This record gives sequence, structure tokens and C-alpha cells, in this order.
Amino acid sequence: MKLPTLSDVLAAHERIKPFVHRTPVLTSRQLSNIFGAELFFKCENFQKVGAFKFRGATNAVLCLSSEEMERGVITHSSGNHAAALTHAAVSRGVKAYIVMPDNAPSAKKSAVSGYGAEITFCKPTLQAREETAAAIMDRTGATLIHAYDNHNVICGQGTAALELMEEIDNIDVIVAPVGGGGLLSGTATAVKGVNRVTAVIGAEPANAADAHESFTTGRLVPSVNPRTVADGLLTSLSERTFSIIRQKADDIVTVSEQSIIGSMLLIWERMKIVVEPSSATVLAVLMENRERFEGKRIGLILSGGNLDFRKLPF
Repeated sequence: MKLPTLSDVLAAHERIKPFVHRTPVLTSRQLSNIFGAELFFKCENFQKVGAFKFRGATNAVLCLSSEEMERGVITHSSGNHAAALTHAAVSRGVKAYIVMPDNAPSAKKSAVSGYGAEITFCKPTLQAREETAAAIMDRTGATLIHAYDNHNVICGQGTAALELMEEIDNIDVIVAPVGGGGLLSGTATAVKGVNRVTAVIGAEPANAADAHESFTTGRLVPSVNPRTVADGLLTSLSERTFSIIRQKADDIVTVSEQSIIGSMLLIWERMKIVVEPSSATVLAVLMENRERFEGKRIGLILSGGNLDFRKLPF
């Protein structure tokens, strides 16, 4: 298995540049004062489809051969990746087949449909999702683009950290959320390729701490019945993302539900921007470990801003 390098991320950056937003890096004097550190927020909540996942999906679509583009792409997802892949594909004239669990939120169903996907619903189990996707692949020849277990997707996700480092000098630590590990893998690849001194830390809910356990024990531990408000971080690492994170990340820190919700509220109130709970995990790491980060220059990747406004956690 070929693991991505800095040159792969740099190539992805040039490839997707005409199609993705270069999202802003925002600061907040109030939040920096509260945490006693210089904080730089990379706002992927302002990315197309409202999340960093558009980067990886776009890179994966642009790397397809002409024959693959004619046959279309497929994934199984109920969240941001489904919307990101559909938008990236359809805007390039590529058919997008999306398998979604039938209990997916109606807002997500509408969003994916609105971007132009052909949606097939299935039972809400991983087995049903994989079997349904396999049947469609057999029928159409569509190429599977996994949400995170995909080389080109990981390289695309790493471009967010690359932009952050282009804009802000001498960052001591970069913190990114971790669920399936695509964003953290890409971030660690980009950061360590540019500057090995900068630390890379994953932020994970304590109620879904499989990545932390995997990182700590050195063996891949699956996620079992995770229950967290950070619904974007429920998936397990893959062998690919685990390999990258073990080699290149410095730590994975878990945070409580209370800290996630409190951090999300702080960002909403002090910065006046909308982030989803998964994004707030990065600030929650600082909230629970203030002494570790005091006096440092810290990059925080706000992964997205997609959530149901009728079900806010605070």
C-alpha cells in the first residue's frame, strides 16, 4: 500500500485549486486570551458543501481516467462525503451514485439529491451499504471513492493544512478532528512534509475513542457503538489511515461531550461563525489541556459547519 507524500499533497493542491475555496484563516483575540495561546482557525466550514471533504472528493474525481469518468463514481455515505462527491462529480459531468441508509436525516437526503446524485436507499447497516454499493458497481462499472480509505481523497484533505502553513508562519501545533482519519492523515502528511517540528494532534470524542486506543496500543481497534454529539466522527480508522497516523501524527487527545458542546458554543458566540460539533473538538482539546498549549501558536482545523439547526446541542 502506497502511503501519500508531501509531493502528492502538493500535486493535489495544484489540481484542485481552480475548483475549491481557499478558506480563510480567522483569529479571535478573545479566544486567544481565554486560552493563553495564539489561535489560528482554518475555516473549512466555509468550504463548498460546508466541509473539508470537498477537497478530497474533488481530487479523487480529477484523478479519474476518461473511461472511469464515463462509468461514474459511487460511494456509500449519509453525510458530508456524499454531498462532496456528488458536487465534485456532477460539476465535471460525471454520474454520481450514492448509497444512503434509509434513516439518514431528511436534510442530508435533500442536499445530496439537490446536487444531482442518483440515490439508492438501504438498511442502516454497514453490510447493507457495502452490498448495495457492490451491486451498483457490478451493474454500472462505477468507481468506488471511499470517504477516507482512498489515497487521492487523503491527499486532497491535506491541502487545508498546506494552505494554513502557507499563510501562518511558525505554527507550533496543528489540531484536526479524527473519525475515519482522512483529514488527520492528510494533515499529518502535509505538516510533517513541510516542517517536522510542528506537532500534529488528533481531536476525538472520549465517547468514540477508537482512534486514540488504536494509536496508543499500536493495533487497529474498531469503533463499537459510539455515542457522541460529534456525529461526523463515528467511523473507525482504516488500515491505510491508521498506518499514516501511527507514522506521522504526534498524539490523539480525547475530549468530553461537555467540552465539545462548550467549545462549539464559544466559537458561535465569540467568532460569530457556524461550526458543527465535530469541528469543536479541536478547541475542546485546548479547553481540557490548557497548560499543555499555553504560549504556543496553534492551528485549528474547523472541519465543517453542517448540522440540523432544529437540534442544536446547547
